[in-house]
This record gives sequence, structure tokens and C-alpha cells, in this order.
Amino acid sequence: MAYPHAVVAPQLDNAKHDALIIIADDFSELDDPNLSKAIKAQMAVDARIGKQVTLLVVDSKRVILAPTGPLNRDYDDVRRYFDAAKLAINEAKASGSKKPAIFLPQASQDSRYQYALEVAYLGACQALWQPLEAREHHGEGIEPITQIALFGATEETIKAVNAIAAGQYAARDLCGTEPERMAPPRFADYCVDLFKDSNVNVEVISDIAAIDKDYPMMSTVARASYAVERHHPRVVKLEYTPEGEVTRTLMFVGKGLVYDTGGADLKVGGYMAGMSRDKGGAASVAGFMKSVADFQPKGVKVIAFLAVVRNSIGSDCFVPDEIITSREGVRVRIGNTDAEGRLAMGDLLSEMKDLAKNEVNPELFTVATLTGHAARAMGPYSAYVENGPARLANVSRKLADCGDLWADGAEVSRSRREDYDFVKPRTLADDVLSSNNAASAVTARGHQFPMAFLAIVGGLDKHGSESAHPIPYIHMDIAGSGVEGGDWQHGKPTAAGLSSLFARYCL
Repeated sequence: MAYPHAVVAPQLDNAKHDALIIIADDFSELDDPNLSKAIKAQMAVDARIGKQVTLLVVDSKRVILAPTGPLNRDYDDVRRYFDAAKLAINEAKASGSKKPAIFLPQASQDSRYQYALEVAYLGACQALWQPLEAREHHGEGIEPITQIALFGATEETIKAVNAIAAGQYAARDLCGTEPERMAPPRFADYCVDLFKDSNVNVEVISDIAAIDKDYPMMSTVARASYAVERHHPRVVKLEYTPEGEVTRTLMFVGKGLVYDTGGADLKVGGYMAGMSRDKGGAASVAGFMKSVADFQPKGVKVIAFLAVVRNSIGSDCFVPDEIITSREGVRVRIGNTDAEGRLAMGDLLSEMKDLAKNEVNPELFTVATLTGHAARAMGPYSAYVENGPARLANVSRKLADCGDLWADGAEVSRSRREDYDFVKPRTLADDVLSSNNAASAVTARGHQFPMAFLAIVGGLDKHGSESAHPIPYIHMDIAGSGVEGGDWQHGKPTAAGLSSLFARYCL
């Protein structure tokens, strides 16, 4: 996995970079007199400058001007730099650059842009990522840009953004790779290789009998895939323990649906295309763990369980109306087999909750491309739904505020009584309903009520604010933010949530 490493750029005319990318909202006044003179001369004959990405040649070196557009309005945010960097790096690449540098000449006093340089680099990395299958076919040289210099960066900044970039590249690989190349066993193999020789411990559960016994809901989702060995499910467990005292424990369960046919409630009318990306939650969690492994933050312990499974269609697939007894002993009536992600994660969340009782200051997260409703309601933003203890501690708000500074936006939702009423049992034969049988996008509170289901099957409904042992729990639905432009078949994966988590807990 070769991502373009960030390095410190010592000076503007340094020979080690072969293109200078300048990102700003105004190019008319720069501190460097030679650059300023050359740009003003070009502005006199080229009306595109300041309106679109433009390539100049100054003293025989490429200079790329990337306008951000307005930065002063209430609704502007740091994505102006992210988006400008994506366009600029593609221009640099097209011009033949292999080692460009990024320069932000005007340091904004607006706190919204305090990490603009870091975000610009991450935007460039987003644009440069090439799919794993393409790199394996053409070779890693398919991406010629191997280094990006950052003017004004410190060594600590470089260490942080390289850690984030490495994690995001891994997350994009895991999310964006087709369903056979990243079938559950191969997803697990990628994780094993990713953390080889690192301080992250990796355990892979592959035994079908063990999965049937310990994770009955995940087993139910996987059942139709048992006929095909290469599609057999995996549980991937990752753990990072820092040196010294642990002051906080982050605990994640990631949805890793390597392919979601919808099962018996089959996706039709073209809606199945892109469902190899339904593993985006597990991908972001694994990517975050990679960033943690590279950065090695103090005080923060991280545990992650990934439910890696295929929701296949076949003679042994599960169907609506079945009642499954979960690890927590909760009887779950299946409402729709296309609401499989919450089933795959539920028993792992139950196990994680049991571990949390003995951890230092635990915070639990489920991360998933879960509902079309999240994408419909929140657009390109992640949706965070939190329980009472998390709300009292402002966990989601703090995380979303970090996301606003790192081009990783999210909206915060609350768990309400209507969500629990929605999944309550209709008979004495069961304890909870997994879902209704309508599309989530047309269901009221379609991205909020699944959190209530997960809290019940995970046993977290017994650890609310009123309990003797409250446990903060946040459900992160990245269905709207997980790929560029909401295009699940062709859009590049974004590693949604990763930079927010890193900024909040590692910096």
C-alpha cells in the first residue's frame, strides 16, 4: 500500500518538489515577490485565474493556482481546501509532476480553517487513491505521485497526517474492492497483513461452529454463504494497547458486509449494484486502527470487532418472520432480510459491552453503512445517533465538531422513545423486531430506530444514564458519507469518520 507520503517543505524554491500548488481565495497579493509578479502578469491576460485551477510556468517550474472560492460566509467550511486540493493534484499529475508541494499563502485567523493545510493534503490523497484491483493489475506505479511536500508543516503535523493517510488508504482498499477479491477470508487476510509487525494484535475467527454458537445473528446472515467456502464469514478482532497508563478506551464494532444481495428480500431494479461497498463501516474502523498503529497515541486503548460476512441468496437463506435468539438471549423477529447489518453487528456489540464493564472510561461505537434514510436525511454527512450517557458527555457533538475542522462532517441525532416503540415485540413469541418491511428511506426515523435495536440486542439498554453502570454508546451511520457523491457503484470510498476519530482522540 503506497500512499503519497507527506514531508516538510523547507522553502518555496526548493528543488526537491517539481510543482508548487498554491491554494487560496485570492492570488493577487503573495509575500514572495517573484511569484506575485508572475501571477499578476498572468492575471492580466488570463481571466480564469481565481476562478478555476490554472497551470502556470514560473522560472521553468510548474505553479498551479487552486482557488477555494469564498471562505467568509457562515456556511463555508474547510472542505473548500479539500476540494481545491483534489482538483489541483489532478492537474499536477496531468502535467507530469511526481513530487508536488502544497502552499497555503494566507493563514486564516478563522478557526474553521486551522487545519486547512492538513485537510488539503488529505484531499490530494483522496484524489490520488487508485483501486486495489487496479494497483495489483498495473503495479503500484499506476500512481506516479509518491510524495507531497507541505509548506509550514511541523514534523508532528507530518507524522499525524501520514498516519491518517495510511489509515484512509487501507479503509478505501477494504471498502472499495470487489466482492470476490475482498470476500470475507481475503478481507481478514488484508487485515492480518496490514498489522503485521505492528503493535496491534489481530485475531481472526474462521470456525463456522464457533460463529454459529457465539454470534447467532451474524450466523443467520451468513447462513446462505456456507455453501461456498470462499464466502465463509470471518470475525476480525483488533486491539491496540498504548504504553503507560490507559485513560480512555475506544471500542468499535464495524459492519463488514462484503456483499449484500438483500437476501430473501432481494435488491431489485438495479439497487444491488455497489453493494460490495456495504463493508464501509468495518473498513473505516480497520483504517482508524491503522492510523492508531502508526501514530501510537498515549493513553488511548482501542478495541475493534469486525463482522465480515456476505448476505447471499440461496436455498438456506434466512427469511422474514424467523425468530433468532441472540447472544444476549433476546428473541429477534426478522422483519426484513435486507436489514442485515444490525444483525451482523448485534452479537459482537453484546460481547463488546461485556468487555466494556472492565475497561477504563469506555466509549462504544457501531460504524456502518446502515440505512438509505441516513443518506436521504443527512445528504453527504455521517449520522451519529447516541444514547443517554453519550449525550450527557457530549461525545457525538465533540466528534462532529472535530469533523467540521477536518472535512469529515456529521450530523448528530438523538435516540427517542419512538425508536424503541418502533422495534417493540408484537407478540409474546419474540422480544424485539429487527425492522419494518419498507425501505428505510421512506420510514420515519429510519436511521434512528436501528440504534434502539442495536442497544437492545447488545444489552446496552441496561446501561443507560439511570443505570448503576452507564456506558456511552454512539451509532455512526455512514451510508451517506461513505463514498463520493453518493455513488455506491463508482464513487471513491471516503473512509468516513476516520479523521474525526483521529482528531478527537489521538491529537
